[in-house]
Amino acid sequence: MKKVNEMVTRSYGRYPEKILQFGEGNFLRAFVDWMIDGLNEKGEYEGSIVLCQPIAGNEKIKRSINGQDGDYTVIMRGIENGEPREKTHIVTSVSRCINAVDDYAELEALFRSPDLEVIVSNTTEAGISYHEGDLLTDRPAQSFPAKIAQLLYERYRAFDGKGHGLLFLPVELIDDNGYELKRLVLRYASEWDLPEAFIRWVDEEDKFTSTLVDRIVTGYPGAQIAGLWDKLGYQDDIIDTCELFDLWVIEGRPEWASILPLTKGIGNVIWTDDVKPYKMRKVRILNGGHTSTVLAAYLAGHDLVLDLMKDEVFRKYLSKLLYEEVIPTIPLPVSELKDFVHAVEERFENPYIEHKLLDISLNSCAKFKTRCLPSLLSYYEIKKELPACLTFALAAFIRFYKGDMREGEMQGVRQDGSSYPIRDDKEVLAFFESAWKEGSERAAEKILSNASFWDMDLTQIPGLAVRVSDHLKRMETERIEEIICGLTE
Repeated sequence: MKKVNEMVTRSYGRYPEKILQFGEGNFLRAFVDWMIDGLNEKGEYEGSIVLCQPIAGNEKIKRSINGQDGDYTVIMRGIENGEPREKTHIVTSVSRCINAVDDYAELEALFRSPDLEVIVSNTTEAGISYHEGDLLTDRPAQSFPAKIAQLLYERYRAFDGKGHGLLFLPVELIDDNGYELKRLVLRYASEWDLPEAFIRWVDEEDKFTSTLVDRIVTGYPGAQIAGLWDKLGYQDDIIDTCELFDLWVIEGRPEWASILPLTKGIGNVIWTDDVKPYKMRKVRILNGGHTSTVLAAYLAGHDLVLDLMKDEVFRKYLSKLLYEEVIPTIPLPVSELKDFVHAVEERFENPYIEHKLLDISLNSCAKFKTRCLPSLLSYYEIKKELPACLTFALAAFIRFYKGDMREGEMQGVRQDGSSYPIRDDKEVLAFFESAWKEGSERAAEKILSNASFWDMDLTQIPGLAVRVSDHLKRMETERIEEIICGLTE
């Protein structure tokens, strides 16, 4: 069977290497590189992408990418307009893959190239961080920001400080990712006593955006690969699978958008002067929708997100929670928010993704604080009453954390009597175990008043402790589905 690169003719994709991407993993290839390839295909851009492993990396994936001339298949699967849909796209805009350690000379050469315009990065949340002891003379420095400081200085000298600044599009999952990267680059420049003119050049010529990304990427479909090769009619050792949905929100100056005109391509890209409302939308609707439902659904006997979406009781509960209780708390147009909720519902219904509720339950204490509590508090502030579904979600979270330590692991009990592991920090689990020994009413009061969890005493919200305690008492004798039905009538 022929390889993918033997089956495609590049009518585009032999363009100058304008984009350097730190990260060769599944997410970037099924998200950023897919978008850029679509931009090339539509004739809106003419640039190739160099993938760079930011640390001593996986030699196998590097060989596979280069062995296929950078070509690979993205398979997108999910629900669209209520029906299962599958789309296939062959990406041909990747020119090669290098490694920041093994191929540092090639990396420096790229930064001296007048063709280079854009830097994309996904070095994990820990990647944009400071590492004491990195030096300008290291080849390369250990931290990612120090590498960028080194390489920007190389570029600055190559062009005598005259223009040629770069556009930075980091996708690391931290707040203000681009601004944090710039701050650390400038910190290293100062520590290394680099010229003031270079520091001004970084500040004025280089363009650091902050971004928000959203797409579930399931990666290489190992168990299905033989069947997919037969279906496609070629061999592809780095097939990448993902959901249909995509969203990239980029915060930067309007004039920067023309450098890489992603809004003219195939992806759902929003260029804005403020990414925060879109992050709030994602966290409160997508992530909050998960955390508000999965714990109760798991206790009731469901194992997958798809299972709870097939249960009309939970589907109705999720819909009421998102449309009636969460949407009013987000400062974006209601029609836009409703469209996003509809997209989230279709994503939760995706039959191609086995999203386990127990996996989502990991560290739910911190998740509830960031994903759900802000909606509950905002709703109360706006409406002057407690939101029924979000209040129940808080009670379901507390009930999920009812357990005992057995052989070093906290174990809870589902509605059917089966046990499950409760996974969180040891201090959190110890507190919940102690609180629950005093009964549901006292447990609710102790947990809600723990300001180390919530940064406030939640018992000060009128009626909240009583409502949560009532739900917990009912869960001792009634089925969760019955309680939920009473909330959604």
